[in-house]
Amino acid sequence: MKKLLVLLSAIAIVSCTEDKKMNDYVTFSGKITNNKSDTILIAKRGFRKAIPVNADGTFSDTLKVEPGIYYFDDSNENTPIFLRNGYEIDMAIDTEQFDESIKYSGLGSENSNFLAEKAIFEEKLFGNEDFGDLDDAGLDAKVAEIKSEALAFIDSKKDIDTMLTRMNKESLDGMMKSMKGYYGEMIALKKVLPLGKESPSFDNYENFKGGTTSLSDLKGKNVYIDIWATWCAPCKAEIPSLKELEHDYADKNIAFVSMSIDDDRSHGNSWDKAKANWKAMITDMNLGGMQIHAPKGWQSQFVRDYRVNGIPRFILIDKEGKIVDANAPRPSSDKIRVALDGLL
Repeated sequence: MKKLLVLLSAIAIVSCTEDKKMNDYVTFSGKITNNKSDTILIAKRGFRKAIPVNADGTFSDTLKVEPGIYYFDDSNENTPIFLRNGYEIDMAIDTEQFDESIKYSGLGSENSNFLAEKAIFEEKLFGNEDFGDLDDAGLDAKVAEIKSEALAFIDSKKDIDTMLTRMNKESLDGMMKSMKGYYGEMIALKKVLPLGKESPSFDNYENFKGGTTSLSDLKGKNVYIDIWATWCAPCKAEIPSLKELEHDYADKNIAFVSMSIDDDRSHGNSWDKAKANWKAMITDMNLGGMQIHAPKGWQSQFVRDYRVNGIPRFILIDKEGKIVDANAPRPSSDKIRVALDGLL
């Protein structure tokens, strides 16, 4: 009996030691359908871990982490996951659907499933209305309504980590403030630069093909202006859709103008280097339309007149030089085709 008790005690000690080791890291594995990369990245500020992906889309690794939200990145898109040492999470994802396809299983998976569900919920919550079409009072009411719905969604998830609940609630005020500020600027912009007002002008901006271009040179044409920069990822994401627009409306009375604001204040570049980057990208990406360069970047008069403080920014002007929309839909939006067709 004594030997048996010693043996059982030894087994218990080994088990406790193994449990402690398991709690020192998180195991993360999964299967990626339609895999496009041989590596995935788990990252947040101060942490990066690359995980190899097998030919069949499977992966598995262990990570020692501080509890919190990390990002899974397959080099094309990313999604948040919640990690804590001791979790054993298995992920299933189809890159052709990405957010809509994500499912997690295993110990601690309910937290990452919450984040995936929350992303879809917020997309629907924020995507059902043109907030910029509201007035100031309407925007205030809408912000309050969205905050209430978001809080209710968080509170409905009873099984998630309290740290995650707290983080999401704390971030809401900042999100609502940003939303109100962004759409508030759009509302104010429509008051200052309303439909039918004479458009601010630009004069003698360098043209990639040689010489200079002024807005007055385009009188008699409807003008769709894309304000962008070579370092701007969201700007570059719109390029394929912009090329489609240029192709589909090639025989219409529309001038497509891409106005670069690359300058010496962008990422520490010299003025000459910024312009060289601009010209190189036009060549490398075979950009179409009319490519021009704003001579003072963000401080160019046209850019300031249109109150541009974020890019990409799109502006639509009619053939008489009057403003149609000072903050026009992006090329990737179906609404831009409706707007362009309305001018023809």
